[in-house]
Amino acid sequence: MPTTSRHLPAADGEAPYRVCFVCSGNICRSPVAEVVLRALAEEAGLGGRLEVDSAGTGDWHVGEPADRRALASLTAGGYDGSTHRARRFERSWATRRDLLVAMDRGHEADLHAALAGMSGPVAQVRLLSSFVDAGAGERLRAVDVADPYYGGPDGFTAVLAQVEAGCRGILEHVRRELGARAGA
Repeated sequence: MPTTSRHLPAADGEAPYRVCFVCSGNICRSPVAEVVLRALAEEAGLGGRLEVDSAGTGDWHVGEPADRRALASLTAGGYDGSTHRARRFERSWATRRDLLVAMDRGHEADLHAALAGMSGPVAQVRLLSSFVDAGAGERLRAVDVADPYYGGPDGFTAVLAQVEAGCRGILEHVRRELGARAGA
C-alpha cells in the first residue's frame, strides 16, 4: 500500500498541504468534510497553506451540487457548501495530494486498489475516523462515517458531528506535517 506523501513546490517555495476527502458520490459526506476542513483551516490561519477538495468513487452525481440535506446541515452548523459540485476521484490525483481521507472502510479499500502499482510518491490513505481524538465519544469515533443518503436529516447531523471531530484531528496532523517540512 502506498503511503509516502509527495510534496510539490508552490510558487513561493512552500508547498501547501493537499487533502482530498473521498466518499461514494461526492454529494453527502466528502463535501461536508471539505467545507468543514477548509473553514477550520481559515479560522486557524492555515488557509493559504492547506488545499482541500473532495471526490466520489463513483460518477453518479458528477456536476451536481451537494445533497440538499448536506447543505442544510452545513448551514445549520455555520458553514457554506453552496459552491460544491460533485466529481469522481481520478487515480492520477494521488501524486498531487498529500492525504486522501476515506469516509469508510469501503472507500479506503477502493483507494488502496486504485493506487496499487503506482510508482513514485503518492498520497497517504487514511480513514477520517483515524483522526478523531481518543477522548471523543463512541459515536464520534465510529470507524465508518455512515452514509446518510437514504435516511433523514438526523443522519446528516450525525455526519457533520463526526466530520467536525475528524477534521479537528486532521488540522493538527497538517500543523505537524507543515512544521516538519519547515524543519527539513
